[in-house]
Amino acid sequence: MLVLVIALLLCVALGSAVVAVVAMPARREGRDILSPRGGEVFDKVKDRASATKDRTTDLLSRRGDETD
Repeated sequence: MLVLVIALLLCVALGSAVVAVVAMPARREGRDILSPRGGEVFDKVKDRASATKDRTTDLLSRRGDETD
């Protein structure tokens, strides 16, 4: 189990290093990290997550009213 945790931490460290080497300099130069299409996808996912959160909150509040 310990080996698995160490391997996962190593993967996270490697991924962070790649982001630091690639994304950080690009951001400093003023370039966007996401392409225009990637930005659109991100906005759609953010909107869907917000809508899902709102629906879930509404359903949970209705269910709470039924148990009272």
